[in-house]
Amino acid sequence: MTELPSVVGVVGAGTMGAGIAQLACLAGFDTYLHDPFPEQLERAGDYVHRGLAKGAERGRWSEEEAEQAERRLVLAESVDDLHRCELVIEAAPEQLDLKRELFEHVSDVAPQYAVLATNTSSILVSSLASAAARPENVVGMHFFNPPPLMRLLEVIAAEQTGEHALALARAVGERMGKHVIEASDGPGFLVNRCGRPFGGEALRLLQERVAKVEQIDRVCRLGGGFRMGPFELMDLVGIDVGFEVAKSFDAQSFGEPRWKPNQLQARMAAAGRLGRKSGRGWYDYGGDGPHRPDDPDPPSPGGGDGRRIAVEGSSALARELRDRAAAAGFDARPPDEFGGREEPELVVDCSVPAPVSDLGIGADGAPTAVLCADRSLSERDMPEACGFHLLPPLEHVRLVELTRLPTTDGRACELSEELFRACGFHVEWVGDGPGLVLGRIVCQLVNEAAFAIGEGVGTAADVDAGLTLGLNHPRGPVEWGNRIGLVQVLATVDGLFEELHDPRYRAAPALRRAVATGRGLG
Repeated sequence: MTELPSVVGVVGAGTMGAGIAQLACLAGFDTYLHDPFPEQLERAGDYVHRGLAKGAERGRWSEEEAEQAERRLVLAESVDDLHRCELVIEAAPEQLDLKRELFEHVSDVAPQYAVLATNTSSILVSSLASAAARPENVVGMHFFNPPPLMRLLEVIAAEQTGEHALALARAVGERMGKHVIEASDGPGFLVNRCGRPFGGEALRLLQERVAKVEQIDRVCRLGGGFRMGPFELMDLVGIDVGFEVAKSFDAQSFGEPRWKPNQLQARMAAAGRLGRKSGRGWYDYGGDGPHRPDDPDPPSPGGGDGRRIAVEGSSALARELRDRAAAAGFDARPPDEFGGREEPELVVDCSVPAPVSDLGIGADGAPTAVLCADRSLSERDMPEACGFHLLPPLEHVRLVELTRLPTTDGRACELSEELFRACGFHVEWVGDGPGLVLGRIVCQLVNEAAFAIGEGVGTAADVDAGLTLGLNHPRGPVEWGNRIGLVQVLATVDGLFEELHDPRYRAAPALRRAVATGRGLG
């Protein structure tokens, strides 16, 4: 069992550093918090005081525990005051030269056996470890903002990191009450790397005019269960910050196409439209009201009135959609259960891969809605069909995406809207493409996770824990893949590659192997 330190130092007294210091003193460590700017150090002390008092008011800990924790906090005016610290956590701004200089200085001050940790989210830990006198004692401890509330800690091993430093970082994180995951060193480590498609694909969808900003965000919230859409998140983080991170990913990966910065980010940053902090980004925050209206409740299900609906497919989506339609009062069955004069009013095809031509049910051919997963609607020989997209599980899904071509039968559009509204879904009309909006974003999340797992950056369990606890996703990409079916995920990624001819949409070898063997990503 790893022996815990008794004295912890934190360098950098911004929001992250102050939050880490609060965690440390609450966990029972004597905590030295340092910042070179006295006014910032004073503000950080007030931040910790307010945080401890608020936690006691809300019952997260007792008033006595808060008082004891505050007595453990020392506001250190000099780095030299950290000479007793057995663990020093650096939380300085994301500047390589600044952090390397700090590691050189702290190496001279702290005991030889002290572990030096960095809270960096974008700089290679190996490049910082090389600045320390004892690189084997350097490790990444990536907290998520705000540290007192976010449950995740990502521990990163540099090339030089020894087992003692890794074990100490994990033990301290667990003592702080964190769920600890481990990742190897590299661009974005595990969590930020696997979460990149959420914003990256949203920008591409906007650039290709598949959907507007508000539509993409609404689809992600109501269709996918995300707490906020990708453009809202970009505004919250800061568009300039996101752009700098994208450039960092691009540079560190030597031009990996999946992580290429987007011209829309560059344009917004150049215009000073940086998000909430500037009052305007993808949304306008200058008015008195909220930046967007609240999401409405979904339509009440019902009104099927026994109308016949054929739902093709054996997937989880097909089964759930049949059940949902039946609960709304439709006579919903697989196509082969209709015969004679029992012609369905609408055929909903959930097959993956989808057919390239009309199913031909009924004497005149019933209007058809086809799942746009592996191909866009325009790539099928079904000029009159309506396209749709949903991702299972449908229990909490409140929105369906629909798409159409200039040749799409108006009756197919009308019946599709009626069906999905009667099943309790909002309807969002978007442009054509494999996966439409949500399918494209989520399948790329799964694909990026498959790359990371296949490259040994982290385990499947850590990927899912990282994105749910660190980024507040409704479920991790591995679970998404299991719910959707990896066959469909691979079909969507391959469909994007075939239609767009962009190497960012090449499938991860681990994903292709998982489909071939049926063993999954876990």
